[in-house]
Amino acid sequence: MSEKITVSVIKADVGSVVGHSKPHPSMMDKCREVLADGLKQGTIDDFYVTRVGDDINLLMTHRKGENHKEIHGLAWNAFMEATKLAKKMKLYAAGQDLLTDAFSGNVKGAGPGSAEMEFVERGSEPMLFFMADKTEPSAYSLPLSRIFLDPFTTTGLVIDARAKKGFDVEIHDVKDSMKVTMSSPEETLSILSLLSDTTRYAIKRVTSRAGIGPAAVVSTDKLNLTAGKYVGKDDPVCICRSQSGLPAVGELTQPFMDTMIVGGWMRGSHHGAFYPCSVEASDPTYFDGPPRICCIGLHISNGKFQGTEPMNSKPGVHLPIDFFEGPEWDYVRSNSIKVSKMLRGHGPFMPATLSPDEMEYTSKPEVLKELTKRFERLD
Repeated sequence: MSEKITVSVIKADVGSVVGHSKPHPSMMDKCREVLADGLKQGTIDDFYVTRVGDDINLLMTHRKGENHKEIHGLAWNAFMEATKLAKKMKLYAAGQDLLTDAFSGNVKGAGPGSAEMEFVERGSEPMLFFMADKTEPSAYSLPLSRIFLDPFTTTGLVIDARAKKGFDVEIHDVKDSMKVTMSSPEETLSILSLLSDTTRYAIKRVTSRAGIGPAAVVSTDKLNLTAGKYVGKDDPVCICRSQSGLPAVGELTQPFMDTMIVGGWMRGSHHGAFYPCSVEASDPTYFDGPPRICCIGLHISNGKFQGTEPMNSKPGVHLPIDFFEGPEWDYVRSNSIKVSKMLRGHGPFMPATLSPDEMEYTSKPEVLKELTKRFERLD
């Protein structure tokens, strides 16, 4: 049996220029230096450093499996070094997503989000990396449901013999830290019934039932639940393998052509419409948003990333396909602004804001406490 490769994406917001906008270039360079050292030491096979909004995303390939201490430790060190620079420059929210000073072997529970999948490389291994800013893990539940459960989005579910065998969907209860695995197509409607509650349930992993292995994985850590207070939205990442028994590249991007409303946005307490854009255009410029979604594509070749650069390019220097960069996405971007502006017109009223139990900032408990003695029962 061929050796397995692991693809890991670990992300964190550790400081930004002018509010929650974008990390300083020197922070990105520092992360590249740390990962380049990890490459020299043989910890990883390859890497790519990118970002969405103010979140730094570290893409790595290696052969150590998921949740490995050395891989998570390497990412942690990169974020710590970037944080030192952010603090030196007095940037906003320096080290925000690092909830502890000491690394304990895994970033889970320590602040950064992670999505990882281990698999045997196929003859061709095209992969898409979705990166979101100013939103929560359940933001992927709708598009992933359409991709893996809906033949009107993914024609391959009907015409591809292996895709037709269906997928196992691992769903996490992010509030009670529980999980359940359900199978499609047999349990499709039950899956949708569960996922419709985006305040509690989110897709963590999708696996092929045709023996291809993992098809998608999402970072589902709820940062505010981990920290016990609001310290920033989760800004989740999602890794997807594609083609040959899995959804095609076009089927993975198709759902984002429809305007989707997600939770997060300003102060993590509002609803906004997903805004698909290029990495360079992911700076949140309207009301700290709208929630951005980027998608880059890279091939995996013998455990290394392959973009559009020459085969002999330096490790870490890759040119991915930026799938949401093109002008065809202007249509969705325009709709996103229209929907987001409509929601903003409601000010502090729902549905512009999240429900009271989901809001990251709220003075309601204090207001109710002050008014306790003033409330009177209705006759």
